Amino acid sequence: MHIRATREADRETFVTTLLAAFGQVPETPAAGEGAWWSGFEMDRCLIAEDDGRAVATAGAYSFELTMPGGNLLPVAGITAVGVLPSHRRRGILTSLMRRQLDDVADRGECLAVLLASEAVIYRRFGYGPATFTQRLTVARHRAALAGPAPAGSVVVRQRSECGDDLAAVYDAYRRTQPGALSRPAKSWQTGAGQPPVALTQRLVAFHHDAQGRPNGYASYLVGAVDPVTGARPLNVDEFVAADRDAYAGLFHFFAGHDLVTEIVLKSVPRAGWLRWLLTDHRAATVSKDTDWLWVRVLDVPRALAARGYRMDGRLVLDVADSVRPEVAGRYALTVSGGTAACERTDEAADLSLDVSDLGSVLLGGVAPSALADAGRVRAGDPRVLPLADALFGAERTPHTVHWF
Repeated sequence: MHIRATREADRETFVTTLLAAFGQVPETPAAGEGAWWSGFEMDRCLIAEDDGRAVATAGAYSFELTMPGGNLLPVAGITAVGVLPSHRRRGILTSLMRRQLDDVADRGECLAVLLASEAVIYRRFGYGPATFTQRLTVARHRAALAGPAPAGSVVVRQRSECGDDLAAVYDAYRRTQPGALSRPAKSWQTGAGQPPVALTQRLVAFHHDAQGRPNGYASYLVGAVDPVTGARPLNVDEFVAADRDAYAGLFHFFAGHDLVTEIVLKSVPRAGWLRWLLTDHRAATVSKDTDWLWVRVLDVPRALAARGYRMDGRLVLDVADSVRPEVAGRYALTVSGGTAACERTDEAADLSLDVSDLGSVLLGGVAPSALADAGRVRAGDPRVLPLADALFGAERTPHTVHWF
């Protein structure tokens, strides 16, 4: 078995092998739609070959991740990982993932991120779930709002009429949202993604602030009437906003939409506040509460220093890493004035944890105390846990809407 880097000439083989690993074959996109694989960065992809035949794949995108505090950190977005069913349980995936982590580290990226198709696969390679998402469904006939809409207005456009406005609003949003990822211009240009990145026909509600500047959008479509139940949903693919007024304004817009029985927001942050805009809190129900972005730390000092902190303090972390022993070790994190310094130390550890759990707490979406309750984090003194929770907290619930 041989692993090699790919070239542009390998794109067709790479895609065919990847899809076969999931029991699928390539399909020609519908007219006006882009193929999601057109966004692959072939200089960041790997193919595993057995006797010269491609049997496994792994790829990566070049993203920026917004950290708590607003810093933008270059990261590798791991994607297109698959092994043909005929070649599983031979150690090929492990070899691919180790080689890929070496390549990411060699590029100077201190984090790798991914969306996990199966939750049990990637923790053994050091990834931990760090952002989470929920589906929020609002019964339209019970969607009375508790107060007036905030200042601003909403304009509806066809997806094909949006030009560069979607990309501009998303880019402004992702720079303020911990856990958000940049979107390469190529993705928007080729439609390589899910709506509204994909060129699939959709309606897009743009929110404008009091000065008329676009500061949020929601891509949506009203579904067909169910012939049995009579239900007619309004399905929102993507809901992004640079501030709370834009979120609330778009929510007010959908709550007042006629000729639908329910509004389905497919991805909102966990523990969101949108349902509190309703007079009847029970009019909104949560489903599909699941992990989204997983984070893998490759350089502990750089990763911890890259994020902002809302208070000062000091912790010594003992990090275990069975995949990359060079990452493992004891680190002193010192925060002063919201800025962190981190270096190796021989001091006694305040917290001991696996590198996957460090990935989970890094963005502020998982409290160290919750992992301690689950036995995943061990505290030398339980009294240190409130400090750890406060240090690793974020100013805003981390959330990722980008699919890759």
